[in-house]
Amino acid sequence: MATFLYKLGRLAFRRRGITVLLWLLVLVGAGAAAASAPPLPADTFTMPGTETQKAYDLLEKRFPAFSADGAEARIVVRAPGGGKITDPAQKQRVESLFADLAKSPQVERVVDPYAGQAISKDGTTAYGSVTYEVGATRVSPEAHDALLDAARDGRASDLVVEMGGDALPPEGSMGSGEAIGVLVSAIVLLITFGSLLAAGMPLLTAFIGVAVGICGVVALGSTLGLSSTTSTLALMLGLAVGIDYALFIISRYRSEVAEGHERGEAAGRAVGTAGSAVVFAGLTVVVALAGLAVVNVPMLTKMGLAGAGTVAVAVVVAVTLVPALLGFAPVKVLRRRDRAAQYGKPLSARQQRKAAKRTARQKPNLGTRWAGFVLRHPVAVLLVGVVGLGAVAVPAAGLRLGLPSEGTMAPHTTQRKAYDMLSESFGPGFNGPLTVVVEGQDVKSAAATVRTELEEQRGVVSVSPPSLNEAGDTAVLNVVPNTGPSDTKTEGLVRELRTTADGIEGRTGSVVLVAGQTAMFIDFSQTLDQALLPYLAVVVGLAFLLLMLAFRSVLVPLKAALGFLLSVAAALGAVVAVFQWGWLADVFNVDQPGPVMSTMPIFMIGVVFGLAMDYEVFLVTRMHEAHSHGAPTREAVVTGFRYGGRVVGAAALIMTSVFSGFIVEDNDFIQMIGFGLAIAVLFDAFVVRMALVPALFALLGDKAWWMPGWLDRLLPNMDIEGKKLTEGRPADRHLPNQRPLPQPHLTD
Repeated sequence: MATFLYKLGRLAFRRRGITVLLWLLVLVGAGAAAASAPPLPADTFTMPGTETQKAYDLLEKRFPAFSADGAEARIVVRAPGGGKITDPAQKQRVESLFADLAKSPQVERVVDPYAGQAISKDGTTAYGSVTYEVGATRVSPEAHDALLDAARDGRASDLVVEMGGDALPPEGSMGSGEAIGVLVSAIVLLITFGSLLAAGMPLLTAFIGVAVGICGVVALGSTLGLSSTTSTLALMLGLAVGIDYALFIISRYRSEVAEGHERGEAAGRAVGTAGSAVVFAGLTVVVALAGLAVVNVPMLTKMGLAGAGTVAVAVVVAVTLVPALLGFAPVKVLRRRDRAAQYGKPLSARQQRKAAKRTARQKPNLGTRWAGFVLRHPVAVLLVGVVGLGAVAVPAAGLRLGLPSEGTMAPHTTQRKAYDMLSESFGPGFNGPLTVVVEGQDVKSAAATVRTELEEQRGVVSVSPPSLNEAGDTAVLNVVPNTGPSDTKTEGLVRELRTTADGIEGRTGSVVLVAGQTAMFIDFSQTLDQALLPYLAVVVGLAFLLLMLAFRSVLVPLKAALGFLLSVAAALGAVVAVFQWGWLADVFNVDQPGPVMSTMPIFMIGVVFGLAMDYEVFLVTRMHEAHSHGAPTREAVVTGFRYGGRVVGAAALIMTSVFSGFIVEDNDFIQMIGFGLAIAVLFDAFVVRMALVPALFALLGDKAWWMPGWLDRLLPNMDIEGKKLTEGRPADRHLPNQRPLPQPHLTD
């Protein structure tokens, strides 16, 4: 692989104009496809094979009106001062409000509280609905404005008016978080490289890769059902890995030039060595994200595939576009003090004296000193790291999962206020009714039996009369529980209702399905429980194989996987402490602590696993490279940290800053993912990879590279460290008067 990538890097460097032109054509083509594509659809949540999904699929088939995709807004009104909403004066104001809504653009149907008999028992609160002709993502700004204006006019008439539903305009994101993350990344790059051009190059290539990936998501969004959440996650991952991958290749190019290699040769060697690590690291991320398809939850599959596609684009950009851009500025990406040698200018006497003094006072860099400390105290470092991460992981034992709803939104939002008003006036179970679907030949009799038996269940407030479809073979009933949708008592009620439904099925021969928000959560939890082990087996197994191919070792992939478990456990513990328990909620902009979103843990496991393997590959590749050239393990560890520690640390800080920028998003899932990934990268890069990994190498010694002989012969040699590049290659070509640069200047 190293040889192929070496040739690719030299080709891109020599044919830089054509390479850049091809990428610009790809970008323009992807942009044109995205511009002509319809808007991204709204987020949907389906779980094939579960009882809830079977019920919804049956309703969609037998009750076409149920599957109408028009957006809906629920308008909740309350009389001021505890008055009656049925009083003539209040009724006139409410009817005027809904009459204004009926005149709004794109409105298909309006049901006011009096026509729908949707008035609370105490007569203080009522609700109505507005249904639109188009889906939530297609509601026009004019329609949104009309909805908000009507609510504002209602409040001006002394009514309490709050709204919920998917027709409401999404709250604008703060927008500055991503920009701050990129700004921090730029500062880290500038400090790392000491060159403005070198610092800007990873940002430019990352933006191009992300633009291509996001345009691809938008272009395929309506066809594949990729939502705006999917594109945001693709942006997050693509930007983070895109900057890091370019950083590693540019850093290696500078190192190769410093050793005296001709510029085109240096670009080829950089792509052949660091590029090999980038390819393997990218493959682990792609495997981890694409492996989410094993869970069999379409939303997770789409997010995973979109993220994997964007990461794959970032890898291709890193090994083609980055060396091409280096070809346009092969010397200016170096530190200013290192450029004179590349231009062949003789050093003045003063410059020679300065260089001599600098060389005389050179000390081991921070990475070298840290590696030496860990190698001297491996047991202490190992214990402190494991105990520390274990302590942070403790809150994960109290992890409580839930599905997002308007009841989990921030208290100041109109959706949350509407939710609370309905709970107060109609009961906590009103916001989470259960849907029971009955199908069979004598469905009328079976539905009557279902209603009678369900009404007798403890915890049931009411059961609606069955509604039959036109064919008379399917009925639907609504069950209002006594407790809210996230209450554990409601979960117990769902299980009891399903047990009762099974008994009715046996006696009547009809199919009885129980669905609803709580039922969906139960089914999703079961789906995750069944899929978690197969998912981990597939992802960890494939990544284990990739790492064995890369490092020709069994123990290196094993300790990488164990380190990942520590990182993800600690990250989940931090997520629970902040988002569920509310610790430091104000610091991290958490408006409403509550259950962790049910999709969060498994998605986070996939992403963190891929990113954890990134840093394992980048750091251990330098160690393996030194070991493959004859260095003992302890010396190889020091070499790896001397040349890779600073760059890996910078890459981790960049990725952390990019992920942290998404903590200010309004989308709860994106906010949790941003925080979880940021803290996971910090734990994994600085505790696991930079502390625990060298400590384990110190304890294992040369045994760390052990592999059975038969397995070593069976696996192909991928040459990720670029050993073949130094065997049998013609003498490197140097520029006239070019002098090798002192290597420590680039890494201290």
